[in-house]
Amino acid sequence: MIDQSILNNLIVELRRGTQILAVLSSLSKTQYGYSLLQTLESKNILIEAGTLYPLLRRLESQGLLTSQWDTSESRPRKYYQLSDDGMELFVTLKKEWKNIQAEINAALE
Repeated sequence: MIDQSILNNLIVELRRGTQILAVLSSLSKTQYGYSLLQTLESKNILIEAGTLYPLLRRLESQGLLTSQWDTSESRPRKYYQLSDDGMELFVTLKKEWKNIQAEINAALE
């Protein structure tokens, strides 16, 4: 019988690497954190807020995202969008993902 905690940990590891690609794919248009969570959820990609916000800050510090505060409403929101480097990286990662996917599919057959 499979140890459920081992299985859960392995699933988390599998998903962790794909979360960056999912986030980058959703930031070709400007979004704030909560709208990004909703966009990802609508695509059945579940990322907890406690995971997403540090990821956004890290990607921004790496120069892959740009951000801008909107303080025109009662609740300020920080909007994120792919930088030029972020778009270039996304295109490269997307190609790499397709290669990995093909390799894994071949291995699983």
